[in-house]
Amino acid sequence: MKYDLCDPKNSRYCCDNVQTNTSNSGLDVVRGLSHHPKTLPSYYFYDQRGSELFEQICGLPEYYPTRTEQGILAAYAQEIANLTGNCDLVELGSGSSRKTRILLDAYTRLQGQFTYIPIDVSTTMLQATALDLLADYPQLSIHALAGVYEIALHHLPPALQQRLLIFLGSTIGNLSPQEEVIFLQQIEQSLSPGDYFLLGVDLQKDIATLTSAYNDSQRITAEFNLNILHHLNYRFNGNFNPENFEHWAFYNRELHQIEMHLISLENQVVKLFDLDLEITLMARETIRTEISRKFELTALTKQLDHCGLPVQKIWQDERGWFALVLCQKQ
Repeated sequence: MKYDLCDPKNSRYCCDNVQTNTSNSGLDVVRGLSHHPKTLPSYYFYDQRGSELFEQICGLPEYYPTRTEQGILAAYAQEIANLTGNCDLVELGSGSSRKTRILLDAYTRLQGQFTYIPIDVSTTMLQATALDLLADYPQLSIHALAGVYEIALHHLPPALQQRLLIFLGSTIGNLSPQEEVIFLQQIEQSLSPGDYFLLGVDLQKDIATLTSAYNDSQRITAEFNLNILHHLNYRFNGNFNPENFEHWAFYNRELHQIEMHLISLENQVVKLFDLDLEITLMARETIRTEISRKFELTALTKQLDHCGLPVQKIWQDERGWFALVLCQKQ
């Protein structure tokens, strides 16, 4: 259905809400909090406040991924555009589209009118970003999709030309290896032969750099982590007290991933009344809210090839901390 903040007078913008009753039901929350160890899906970070906090995180001195990836884009966006030719752009987890503007600039120099299809769970972020982009790019049309990736990919509008599907920020690292395979298969199935997939990935590096990126001195990341409890309270009529929890982020050497947890500071019982869910937490028990896997390029290239997305070219920063990987469906 069309999202009700769309302006019917603006033919260059529309937004479809592709959330389903299942995606809003909270069954994923019930499953995660009923298991041991307890987990929560990371997309519950992104209510309006969570999206704002993440934008702040991206500007922190300790948080290298955003500025490193942005530097690669600034250096190579025009080369990417020239390699793919004229394309409409589809972006998963678009957020404020700050980095995407670099690609929009490159494709604007290459072609005339084209369409940008941002996908995000935050409808308010989609609306605000679209208004800014439409003002700055007169040749751009925007068809936004509000929802989670796996649902939104099934609701892409009909393609009028070749597409570049963009997944930046190493968000793929939030998926387990098993989830990654399923996700890449969904990407492959959503593309037509000749379409491109641009993937940003955070690479393995020294542990001190990794851990400081998720434990910033201003404690913005801690606030972002704790905000997920506020979101659950609002969404499902809960009584989480964030003051009874503490942010914890560390690097798991065996699995090559950062893990973010919330530690219960005391024995407590929490209810999410709309889900008819009651959970008991012991002191020092944790809820894992996110993983962020760090990649090795040889293994990743084999994985992409195996999923029908052969790699065409890779760009890295000079320190080898981050990479952009361009794939094309054959």
